[in-house]
Amino acid sequence: MKKLFLVLAVAALSFSTAIAQEPAAAPAEEVAVEQVEPAEAPAAEEAPAVEEAAIDAEVQIEGESMHQVLMQKFLEGGWGWMLPILIVLVLGMAIAIERILFLALSTINTKKFIAQVEKALNEGGIEAAKAVCRDTKGPIASIYWQGLDRYDQGLDAVEKAVVSYGSVQTGQLESGLGWLSLFISLSPSLGFMGTVVGLVQSFDSIQAAGDISPALVAGGMKVALLTTLLGLIAAMVLQVFYNYVIVKIDGMVNEMEDASITLTDILTAYSKK
Repeated sequence: MKKLFLVLAVAALSFSTAIAQEPAAAPAEEVAVEQVEPAEAPAAEEAPAVEEAAIDAEVQIEGESMHQVLMQKFLEGGWGWMLPILIVLVLGMAIAIERILFLALSTINTKKFIAQVEKALNEGGIEAAKAVCRDTKGPIASIYWQGLDRYDQGLDAVEKAVVSYGSVQTGQLESGLGWLSLFISLSPSLGFMGTVVGLVQSFDSIQAAGDISPALVAGGMKVALLTTLLGLIAAMVLQVFYNYVIVKIDGMVNEMEDASITLTDILTAYSKK
């Protein structure tokens, strides 16, 4: 998990470096466009007005891609507030991806596993069933191993072990969700804080100039709106992944409870033989 955090942090810093370098390249593209227009001027005078408008539209679309617009808006929002929100988003995504991978690797075919354990128990006894659990991944197999390991202490000890270790496995499944929930709450909070700072800057400009004009408040209002927008986007993205992980965990916990009841029934039937 720490390695995943490190990789995503490096990716975020690389993205930030690319953003910082982008404005330097923009004037060169504008100069190139300006140099092409004089050469095409004679032909443009002979062409209809509609064709001139179409050419200008194509040049404008080619000059400003969606990627460039997003990076420009990121810079306009201010590094002081946009970068912390981006870091929170990257860390939250790292936790969400780590949980999704962990849950995917812990998922097994429960019905098939229970059938294998029951078959091994009837044919080879407790040790054969424990071997099946040892060779199977996932929390259900771990719970079964703990229950089978305490079979010689009685069925009451098996039930207590299954319940106790089930709680341990549930805690492992939910590991990291507290941090993810924190990042979901922190993202819009940082955005709203940037909004307040932007408004304060606008009022400071008005107070210094002694007059109200759109030019004075535009900068502060832009920072306010862009930081709020990024904070809300980050919170919504993380919320989607959080809910997905929660649904997966709830499904696995239900399977663990059903499998635990089945294990008790299997061992009860086995003890009567």
